Amino acid sequence: MLKPLRLLSLLACLWAALGLSAQMPVTAEMTAEIETSAPGAGVLVINVSVADGWHIYGLEMNTDDPYAPDPTTVTIDAVDGLTMAGPLECSVEAIEHYDTTAELSLPWLMGSFTLRQPFELSGAEGCRIKGTVRYMACNDVSCTPPATFEFDLPFGTGAAAEATADETVTAAAVGTTMTPQQEQWWAPVEVEDHQEAQSYWAILIFGFLGGLVALMTPCVWPMIPMTVSFFLKKSKSRRRSIMDAVIYSASIIVIFLVLGILLTLIFGPGKLNEIATSAVFNLIFFALLVLFAVSFFGAFDITLPASWSNAIDSKAENTTGFLSIFFMAFTLVLVSFSCTGPIIGTLLVEAFSQSNLLGPLLGMGGFALGLALPFGLFAFFPSMLKELPRSGSWLNSVKVVLGFVELILSLKFLSVADLAYGWRLLDREIFIAIWIVLFVLLGMYLLGKLRFSHDSPMEHTPVARFFLAVASFSFAVYLLPGMWGAPLKGISAFAPPLYTQDFNLYGGSFEEFHDYEEGMAYAERTGRPVLVDFSGYACVNCRKMEGAVFDTPAVRSIIEKDYVMIVLMVDDKTPLAQPVYVEEEGKQVKLSTVGDRWSYLQRHKFGTNQQPYYIQLDNQGLPLGSPRAYDENVGAFVGWLEDGVEAYKLR
Repeated sequence: MLKPLRLLSLLACLWAALGLSAQMPVTAEMTAEIETSAPGAGVLVINVSVADGWHIYGLEMNTDDPYAPDPTTVTIDAVDGLTMAGPLECSVEAIEHYDTTAELSLPWLMGSFTLRQPFELSGAEGCRIKGTVRYMACNDVSCTPPATFEFDLPFGTGAAAEATADETVTAAAVGTTMTPQQEQWWAPVEVEDHQEAQSYWAILIFGFLGGLVALMTPCVWPMIPMTVSFFLKKSKSRRRSIMDAVIYSASIIVIFLVLGILLTLIFGPGKLNEIATSAVFNLIFFALLVLFAVSFFGAFDITLPASWSNAIDSKAENTTGFLSIFFMAFTLVLVSFSCTGPIIGTLLVEAFSQSNLLGPLLGMGGFALGLALPFGLFAFFPSMLKELPRSGSWLNSVKVVLGFVELILSLKFLSVADLAYGWRLLDREIFIAIWIVLFVLLGMYLLGKLRFSHDSPMEHTPVARFFLAVASFSFAVYLLPGMWGAPLKGISAFAPPLYTQDFNLYGGSFEEFHDYEEGMAYAERTGRPVLVDFSGYACVNCRKMEGAVFDTPAVRSIIEKDYVMIVLMVDDKTPLAQPVYVEEEGKQVKLSTVGDRWSYLQRHKFGTNQQPYYIQLDNQGLPLGSPRAYDENVGAFVGWLEDGVEAYKLR
């Protein structure tokens, strides 16, 4: 007889499990294969990998208690002539663990192991071995509802054991042979091609602004009057001087464009997203930005070897015509490296995340245009040089402010690696807390209350610095509610997602699935359309969409009422239980992580690899309309969702 407290505890666990069913955690990965031991005899092998911190239950329960959790079972569908040649065996012994909540001693299976079921087939050359593994997973605080793993494998020879080529390729992507319904969910479909032109414009504009910022650094600013004056004195013909200045500006653009092309050719479009989301890449850029920030604060100077710039400068003096101008432009690029390097590095990371050839090209082109344009303008209008402020302590202040910016941006790269690998070192409230401190310190610096080694004492606060300090302090105050879960839509593109927030007074995020098959099966059972969101931890536009569109009442109410939402992170670095090989464009491609699997699904089914990418599906996996990409128009997104619901009702 159960004690009342024990019954309440079990009911609470069941309620928690049902609450988790809408966002099922990945608790166990399974694959199936058959080993042939003799003619007409074989062994079904189930490879199991239980996630860290979780366990499933053994093959037998040492209790008759009706409230005990379900044991792990393997059921094979009946086939004429198929008999089991022995009991189901496990490669490891279950660990007896006393469950204080259930007040029972229960067998636990953890880590990686195999289940083996020997069988014999008589009266036929071959057949399909079909069935399910049923298990229940728990951790220290909750349990999932009983889950199933389905297998369908050929054994022997003959038509009964044959599988189609499509089944084989699709099955490999999932890690096991799939049911006919799952095959339909993975089947390629024709969809309207969506290219996100706005992201290209964003990269170009971001690069252009980066070039203008680089112009105001101590490495570049003093060169403006010297360079333009040189061109004006070089020739008595003003027309010739202007032409030389235009060639000089164009040379700067060409040099940076060539650098962008080389980076693109070296890495290639297929590697850009992998590089941008890898832990090594993001940690290296995090460390570099911190290093550059320390340099900007005056701890040391980062310069290229003087012999490089001297050699190029001597070439410019000893040559004439176009070649001389080109070498002068090259000298500017080398001399300005210590200030432009951090800006270019930040720009290229954003360009790489676009996963296409145009990203680095547009980014570097925009940067070069922003840097070179003023030289041409001052050559056309030399009187403008008289209006320029002279070099002085203000340039060092610009450098220090850039150092703060580098520190602020560096956290984004650390966050990408932290999210992709699930380290949880930089949760949202920690990220926001560091930003608040940095913006407060920046405001104090602008008011002269914080000084570095190269700063001069301030007798009074300039008006411009005062207003910049007000903006910095105001932004820190704006960030403060984020410590308790406020959405903070203004920084949604940079901050970690809300689900990493440990303490949230503003409500939770969407109930959503993170496994494609689980979400599609749930939608089929409940009779609702599916909204698939191909996203990524490193995807800036994905975070913008979540804050500006998905977090609005209009969009949220439609999705919660009418859709089953499936969010698939294409850069999730969680390893699969076993690497999977698929055939793609005539090449064998290895899928080794969960993100690889979802990225392949997007390419295989929809023929695209851009993120964010939203598409509505019916219960057979067919599109209900055209997909959508990055677009912060809430009204248009609501209309698209409503059209999808109507299309589903007409199916």
